Amino acid sequence: MSWTDSAPETDPYAGERRRMVESQLRHRGIHDERVLDAMARIPRHCFVPEDFRSQAYGDHPIPIAENQTISQPFIVAVSLQALALTGSESVLEVGTGSGYQTALLAVVARIVYSIERYATLAHGAETILARLGLNNVRVVVGDGSRGLREFAPYDAILVSAAAPSVPQSLLDQLSENGRMVIPVGPTHAQELELIRKQDGKPVAQTLEGCRFVPLIGAEGY
Repeated sequence: MSWTDSAPETDPYAGERRRMVESQLRHRGIHDERVLDAMARIPRHCFVPEDFRSQAYGDHPIPIAENQTISQPFIVAVSLQALALTGSESVLEVGTGSGYQTALLAVVARIVYSIERYATLAHGAETILARLGLNNVRVVVGDGSRGLREFAPYDAILVSAAAPSVPQSLLDQLSENGRMVIPVGPTHAQELELIRKQDGKPVAQTLEGCRFVPLIGAEGY
């Protein structure tokens, strides 16, 4: 069964998703209806480890394998809204993780390329994404700080780990007038930034304070 086929009456988590969207997202300023609709329909509990499934729709991050996390729903929504996707874009995601954000991107963009450092996470995410019938995603194992040059340029880039500064490789792979959302700062606390590429240069806007796991790689930590 794909995510588009699931009926609320057969999904025990449908009510929790609706409450998450209304109380954690819409009530706090998320207004992009495409993002809200995707988050109301994608089953976040499918991407959460069994031991934490009861917390799947809570207002906090949740640990997953390889000492990584699935981000707080509000931060995911802020990031997606800032990218202002219309459905026609090619998107690069740096840090597949559980695959939850990847699934949301697959709904609101045309095609998603997602790069993950850990093969175990990449393969696990691929399995869930395929089960949900999301076939416009390609997951690659590699150094996300270097991006994925073979499919560039990208209309949007979403980075799910904190970098000390914006990696030059990612900026190079972003199309002119493209948008990137990335947490930037020291390992203990960062600012979520929206980067617009204008005349080949980054123009930054701070969105939220945040705390992400570090981006490990040649242009990360």
